[in-house]
Order: sequence, then structure tokens, then C-alpha cells
Amino acid sequence: MAELDALDRTGGTDRARESTWRPDRAGRRPGRAARHTKEQKEHAMPMIDVYATTGTFPDRHQLARDLAAALMAIEEVPDIPMFRQNTAAFVHELPAGDLSDVDGASNHVRVQVLTNAGALDRDKQLAVVRRFTGMVAEAAADPALADRTWVLLTEAVPGGWGLAGHAHTNDELVAAARKQIAELRSAAGDQ
Repeated sequence: MAELDALDRTGGTDRARESTWRPDRAGRRPGRAARHTKEQKEHAMPMIDVYATTGTFPDRHQLARDLAAALMAIEEVPDIPMFRQNTAAFVHELPAGDLSDVDGASNHVRVQVLTNAGALDRDKQLAVVRRFTGMVAEAAADPALADRTWVLLTEAVPGGWGLAGHAHTNDELVAAARKQIAELRSAAGDQ
């Protein structure tokens, strides 16, 4: 099935994957402990939390679904059930008065995005913040909300990503994704 072949972009030798290292923010080659292979970067399962005053979004479910799909697309993870069913957004409504800036305004939105360590390179970080800010303002039907939307990007440490009762490392997530891709290929071949 050609569609599934395109999803498994993680093949190749370790040497080929090593050539995908990018300099850190200061332009230096990252140290061994900070390294993440292209393989690991392509297999993240992000979680998104949106916090806003009650009534900000008329269709919270659609916003959650759109944000999750957008993050999968930006991260370029394989479009398999493992990622579709474990990439999620949660929209939390806060009662009036539970949110304030220094001036007393409560018309802000905070979006927190959690990915596995190293999942978002600088281009992807910029894309997530830009796209999510626009999506939040559009979902609220308030273009000015873009100036009052904060997007926080955070990373779970290796082993700090719990799924199905197990704290997964990046390598374990990659193995699980490869296993599912192989199962989908096998099932497609049986039809």
C-alpha cells in the first residue's frame, strides 16, 4: 500500500539518521545527551491544553480537533491510529475572574503544547505558535485575540510520556509506531 509506505519515513541506517542533527539555538552541534534523531523527532504524540474564560469559543470541540490535527501536520508524524488517537487537545474554560494580567484584563488565552523532547525544531516551533495563534483568534471570532494569545511549547523528557500505563522513551514510541505501520501494511496486503 503506497500510502503506508509514505508514512514510514524513518528507515535508513543509523549513519544516515545521524546526518540529520541540526545546530542548537546558539548554532552549535548539540552534545550527545541533547541529541535526537530524525526518527525520534518524527514520532511525537503531542498534547495541547487551551485555557480561556468561559464563552470565548462557541465550538470548543471543533477547536480541540483542529488544533490536534494541525499539530500532527506540523510535526509530520505518520497518519496512523496510534498518533490520531493519542494526539489531543483539551479546552479548559475558566470562570470569569479566574484569569488576570497585571492590568486586570481577563481576555487572554493560554495554549500549552507538550511534545516529546526534540520534536519541534525551530521552524516547527515558529509554525506552531503562528498557526495556533491564528486558529484561536478565528475560533473565537475575535481577530484582536491574536495579540492576547500566549502559546507555550514544552517538552516531556525521555521516559516522561505515559501511554497505556507505561512511561515511554522516544525509542519505544518509534518502535510502537513502526509495529503499527507494519500491521497496517500486512492488513492492507491481506485484502
